[in-house]
Amino acid sequence: MVTKQNTQTMIDVSGLSKTFVLHTQGSARISVFEDLSLDVAAGECMALDGPSGAGKSTLMRILYANYRIDQGRIEVRHEGEMVDLASSAPRTVLEVRRHTLGYVSQFLRVIPRVSTLDVVAEPLRALGTDEAEAHDRARTMLARLNVPERLWGLAPATFSGGEQQRVNVARGFVAELPILLLDEPTASLDAINRQCVMGLIDEAKTRGAAVVGIFHDREVRDAVADRVFDMRETLAASGEAA
Repeated sequence: MVTKQNTQTMIDVSGLSKTFVLHTQGSARISVFEDLSLDVAAGECMALDGPSGAGKSTLMRILYANYRIDQGRIEVRHEGEMVDLASSAPRTVLEVRRHTLGYVSQFLRVIPRVSTLDVVAEPLRALGTDEAEAHDRARTMLARLNVPERLWGLAPATFSGGEQQRVNVARGFVAELPILLLDEPTASLDAINRQCVMGLIDEAKTRGAAVVGIFHDREVRDAVADRVFDMRETLAASGEAA
């Protein structure tokens, strides 16, 4: 358990409001959040909880600056300073993603014909790690997640769902970034590989990473989360789901 008074805040969200406008349905407006605030400390894992449609994945995408917001601040600690992603230039957002903010989404998105080894090594290469070291670290991560070596030279587009998810997790954890956003990282995984991912999360917390995760597997959530953020409270405030 993290003692927040003694650790740095890594994520500080305040006054967040988000509305979707459905242009194909008469510009209907759906309120997702109103005045949402949360903070996550170094070495802490916060789990987002709530029913389907509560906006958990939407909040994840907002934290990664994939969605614009109506109002509020989304501050993350980047190279020793708090940076507001909601008002930052795209170039700054890309720098934060490269050096600070890791994201494991529900689905692996890769370029066709790029090998699994290169897919996993790419975040390290973006940080300036030489190719040999990046590939060595990628091999270690793939082996740990039980991705068969015979697949490392192949593009992962044709892999099974569980294999793709393990590649996705390997890519997300290989660079050991200070903040990790995990959107159902154990989906499609068997018990052995769920344990592997739980171990990676615990190690990330130990080295001081701040983690925000969506875990539909209650066993995983109870094992790794220090706090739970109940999205139903934001629904009660906004009156709508998304």
